[in-house]
Amino acid sequence: MTTETTPRATPAQASDRPVHVPSEPIDGQGAPQARTAPAAIPVRRLVGVELRKSFDTRSGQWLLASLGLAAILTTGAILAWPPADQLTYSEFTLAIGVPMTIILPIIAVLSVTSEWSQRSGLATFTLVPHRGRVLVAKGVAAVMVTVPATAAAFGIGALGNLSGSALAGVDPVWDQAWVDVGYFALGQTLLLLTGFVLGALIRNSSGAIVAYMLYGFVAPGLLAFLAFSQQWFADARPWVDAKYNQDALLRGALTGDGWSHLAATSALWLVIPMVFAVLNVLRSEVK
Repeated sequence: MTTETTPRATPAQASDRPVHVPSEPIDGQGAPQARTAPAAIPVRRLVGVELRKSFDTRSGQWLLASLGLAAILTTGAILAWPPADQLTYSEFTLAIGVPMTIILPIIAVLSVTSEWSQRSGLATFTLVPHRGRVLVAKGVAAVMVTVPATAAAFGIGALGNLSGSALAGVDPVWDQAWVDVGYFALGQTLLLLTGFVLGALIRNSSGAIVAYMLYGFVAPGLLAFLAFSQQWFADARPWVDAKYNQDALLRGALTGDGWSHLAATSALWLVIPMVFAVLNVLRSEVK
């Protein structure tokens, strides 16, 4: 009795056999199931990530610590030199705000330029391909820094006012109201956003920081000299000098037409450059 054996297919023959691979998952009734797109990462989580990226490094931690350190050193300087009649609450808070107008914009600059200077942009924009959402998260995270900065300015300023009055033997002068806190925070936010826009435009840490220093310290001096020497520009200066209006806002001295001047200069020096900065980030090549 002989038995017939079925010849086994060779590897070459087996590879020629058609293999059915379902293109879509099929439910129990044979109907194709629709594939659902993964949920987008919420902006709240992106903001938290950007905050950690800004301050998890040693340079970021030193910048954050320098806000409090600068406030303490400025308060000590005021206690050491000015006469007793200048020891007011506003004197302390405004003096503390001066170094913050430098540190806060630098924090904003580095939050944007780090993606290019540290070459982490490829990983960031691969995980979150929509660059606009990343840029919004960076901006929100940077603006949030003004909250503890404002609290530190008015908190340390209050302690300095009490200490200075006690040392001078005079009653403390509380010449700041809650509205002044809002003016201070808004002024610092506008300066911070200026640094943010410069960082998005230039995308280089050193270049953006130098550009902000020119904007914040060199240009105002030149414009003030021009206004002093030319009467026609003295009348036009509030409409073109953004730093002039921002400083007035920090002092709480912005009234009447000052708000129109602030709106005009903010549109000229902040809103229009921000549009170009966003387009620059969205279209630039990430390497």
